[in-house]
Amino acid sequence: MRFSSLRTVALAVAVGSVVLVGCTTTKETDTASAKSSSGSIDAQVDATLNRLYAAAPDARELVAKSAGVLVFPAVLGGSFVIGAEHGRGALRTHGRTEDYYSLSAGSVGWQIGAQSKAVIYVFNTKDALDKFRNSKGWVAGVDATVAVARIGVNGTIDSETVKQPVVGFVMNNAGLEAGVSLQGSKITKITP
Repeated sequence: MRFSSLRTVALAVAVGSVVLVGCTTTKETDTASAKSSSGSIDAQVDATLNRLYAAAPDARELVAKSAGVLVFPAVLGGSFVIGAEHGRGALRTHGRTEDYYSLSAGSVGWQIGAQSKAVIYVFNTKDALDKFRNSKGWVAGVDATVAVARIGVNGTIDSETVKQPVVGFVMNNAGLEAGVSLQGSKITKITP
């Protein structure tokens, strides 16, 4: 392949990645209504939690005992050297939606592609949840350490993981991901 062809392919991938990320940042005025938008987020949160419980049955009890759970059903990302991720989700306490949030993250380094994943934060203590709710833009790994859940072969959650104040889960289409980092994701309260 000649240099100009390589440059053309690289440019096409870069433009495609930017378009993908740009599609995930629509404004409220671009959606039918705030009520249908929040209803859509809530339905996606329900589906994501059901997927989590199917993949890791112990997660149901963990979420039930937690102070709160923050679920981002679809975090979309695209990258070509510079990467970006964005998603919208809901914070639930005692099974009820309390507030809505957006998640944004960026990265720099050799990378290319696009992906979609679900990200779930379980706040095991009231103190961890209160710190999150009182922040003006909470950043995972800066405002609190997030322990990514370690899942055993039979779907059980590692007993040391569940003792942490904030536990994170990442799921893709194939199921739960292992060895991922949630550090640097900025989470901000929104009105959908």
